[in-house]
Amino acid sequence: MITNLEQVLATNVKGMKRSAIRELLKLIENPNIISFAGGLPSPDTFPVTELKDIINDVMDNEAHIALQYGSTEGDNLLRTMLVNRYRKQGVDVSLENVIITTASQQGLDLITKIFVDRGDYIIVGLPSYLGGLSAFNSYGANLIGIPMDDEGEDPVIMEAKLKELQAMGKKPKFIYIIPDFQNPAGITMTERRRKEIIGLAHKYDVMILEDSPYRELRYEGEHQKTMYELDGTGQVMLIGTFSKIFCPGYRIGWVIGHPDVLDKIVVSKQATDLCTPAFTQRIVARYMEKGLLDKKIAQIRDMYKVKQQNMLKLLDEHMPEGFTWTHPEGGLFLMVKGPEHINTTELLKTAITEEQVAYVAGGSFFCDGTGKNTMRLNFSYETLAKNEEGIKRLGRFLKKNV
Repeated sequence: MITNLEQVLATNVKGMKRSAIRELLKLIENPNIISFAGGLPSPDTFPVTELKDIINDVMDNEAHIALQYGSTEGDNLLRTMLVNRYRKQGVDVSLENVIITTASQQGLDLITKIFVDRGDYIIVGLPSYLGGLSAFNSYGANLIGIPMDDEGEDPVIMEAKLKELQAMGKKPKFIYIIPDFQNPAGITMTERRRKEIIGLAHKYDVMILEDSPYRELRYEGEHQKTMYELDGTGQVMLIGTFSKIFCPGYRIGWVIGHPDVLDKIVVSKQATDLCTPAFTQRIVARYMEKGLLDKKIAQIRDMYKVKQQNMLKLLDEHMPEGFTWTHPEGGLFLMVKGPEHINTTELLKTAITEEQVAYVAGGSFFCDGTGKNTMRLNFSYETLAKNEEGIKRLGRFLKKNV
């Protein structure tokens, strides 16, 4: 081994950090620990039986496609199925607007790679998705955090930041938004707020990156149009994934955007992995073609709605005074906020050892170092019984230690 590895590492690598969530998952492999930490779908939602039949069919009839290299843009059948799906939802999209990625995380990485130089600015929410923040940090971006209210990011504060950057002769490369059941906060951005943010993007000539992994997992409230649809000019890039509505193990996502943007993503992806695996793409395409995805999403909604309502009820019953939490209309998460003086990072290991319950400390989601008194809870993975026992443990722990 060389004498000084740090001396030869790239500048971008030095800015990378391990995911707080991925590292935490290592600590909670003990089956006695109840975990609200991961963003994991319930294994009960995986379509095992249907997939066995489809996989056999693909191997019998399409092995020459599924086992071969594919195009960088993605399997045309899968792209066509996605186009048809979005069109049914009222979104004006065609094949040239869609590229398949190796899960949505690759989309975040590739988009950052083609837009961001070290020192460039990106506008994000306070809080925001840790995977997005990690991708942006890895390319040396400066993150500008915008506080959120019940409707999403505050447009008044956002415009003030845009004006401030403009006065410095700077323009953010894009505004990163998770408008539907935001991770980690669980907040859904109203259509009015979406239009306000789009208006600011047009006014200040800034792209928007819309990350929408949970959009189809709505349990209450009114359906909202995508920012991509509301914009209609190609200034919004939309990221989606099958991880939460099908199987995360397949690692398939997509980016929808203007053809000029997708052309740059294709070039960048060719230098990264050439193509997303043709095998998993073709299986998902055949699964959709059989009309199974809508049935599966309906089953997932029914299951998670019960878990969402149950967790909200449990929080009301067991959390101590001084704690509040968001009420998500869908998705997988909610965020708990405690008194200003507490630090959920410092409390976490004690919660694991004393009560065998885990959460994600909220500070990881705040790019400005705030949010130390918050935590993210996932309600989709554990069973109803474990959710109940876990919230009891968490409430008991907080009453004793806060």
